[in-house]
Amino acid sequence: MTHRTRTTQPASPAKGASRPAETARRLTQVELELMTVLWRLGSGSVGDVIEELPEARRLAYTSVSTILRILEKKGVLESRKKGRGHLYVPRIGKAEYETWSVQDLVARLFDGAPAELVRTLLESETLTAGDRRSIRELLDGKGAR
Repeated sequence: MTHRTRTTQPASPAKGASRPAETARRLTQVELELMTVLWRLGSGSVGDVIEELPEARRLAYTSVSTILRILEKKGVLESRKKGRGHLYVPRIGKAEYETWSVQDLVARLFDGAPAELVRTLLESETLTAGDRRSIRELLDGKGAR
């Protein structure tokens, strides 16, 4: 029986693409949730992040603090001393991370072929007629440039 080991390092981005930070890695679900809060706030303390989490998703102070330090080690956040705590500031923007994530997904799952990603989206049962129309308009606009 063959065992596949899962890599924690992202695949190299598509040719000409850049990583969101030198040490960029795919974010876990909870890391992405905390980054989304910080992207919305612009910056924040552990307490600020906790306050912004939905009641059902509230994490302990120590958990949020640990995750924010992990994000800092991954190079997507930086911290500054503020009083007795720290202020966390995103080093990359949400749009930059979205672009990198899609490029990473295309590289890993679709063998580097963006058309396969689009094909999968278009064949998806969850895509509404409005979604299809919007995609068509985006493609038509992209071709006009």
